[in-house]
Amino acid sequence: MSDESANVSYLEVVVKPKAHRDEIARWLGDSLKVAVSAPPEGGRANEAVCSLISRALDVSKSSVTVVRGKSSRKKLLRLEGVPPERVANPGRKPG
Repeated sequence: MSDESANVSYLEVVVKPKAHRDEIARWLGDSLKVAVSAPPEGGRANEAVCSLISRALDVSKSSVTVVRGKSSRKKLLRLEGVPPERVANPGRKPG
C-alpha cells in the first residue's frame, strides 16, 4: 500500500514481542511477521519494531511510525521516503 503523491508507503506487520532476538521472520499473506526482544510494555516493542524495519530499509528511525495497532500485535506502519517496491522486500538493498 502506498501514497505516491507524498512518497509514503504502508506496511502491515504482525509482531511477536519478547522473542529471543530481533528479526524479520516471513510474510503471512499481506503482513510481515517480525519478532522483537523488547516487551510490549511502555511502547518498547513498538520502538523495537520501528528500529528493526528502519534498519532493514536503510532509512532513519523517524521515517517509520506506527499509525494503527499501537497496543496490538497486528500493526500498520507508515514509511516515509520508501518506494513501494522496497516494501515488498524490506531486507534487500536496491540495485
